[in-house]
Amino acid sequence: MVGATPDELDDDARVVAALRAGNEGVFAALIDLHHAALMRVARGYVSTKEAAEDVVQETWLAVVKGIDRFEARSSLKTWIFHIMINQAKTRGVREARSRPFSSLATAADEPVVDPARFIDSGRWTGFWSEPPSRESIPERRLLAAEVGERLLSAIERLPETQRTVITLRDVEGQTSPDVCELLSISEGNQRILLHRARSKVRAELEGYLDDRAAVI
Repeated sequence: MVGATPDELDDDARVVAALRAGNEGVFAALIDLHHAALMRVARGYVSTKEAAEDVVQETWLAVVKGIDRFEARSSLKTWIFHIMINQAKTRGVREARSRPFSSLATAADEPVVDPARFIDSGRWTGFWSEPPSRESIPERRLLAAEVGERLLSAIERLPETQRTVITLRDVEGQTSPDVCELLSISEGNQRILLHRARSKVRAELEGYLDDRAAVI
């Protein structure tokens, strides 16, 4: 297992065994897979991109040093994110700019998309009941890369708590319990933050699509 394919990186047992054996190819592949996501989340806790880079570098060093103590109580990915968030919180406190994440998860009213437009139960809870209208927009305007860049840009402009939750849930695919554990917040606060983040991102995407339609 000199390197690792995406499918092989999904097998935690094989990856952990390779890391413990000092397989540099697997370690490099793991960095390629998670580095950008770790950076996005770290930026919610520290004031600069440079500080986030330091946090993520410290995280990877901690992964190497601590891999023998990994007990598989969570996924390897969740364990890595947990290390990074602890590193980032420490750095944020040191910068005197970061309050505990849970203290920011309030229920203050904010403008959001009409809840009736989302599915409110079942597997697809929180997703559109009807997608944004796009009948008049040519397919060339809906290229995945263009829309994806718009979504990531919208996420970057969210308040830090919302940005962190939506990044972990919708970009990185973490489960609700994992996010609550990682961020030390309740299920209710996690649900509120995720709903607000999704609402804002969807509103921006819908506005973008409407603007595109208007100029055609």
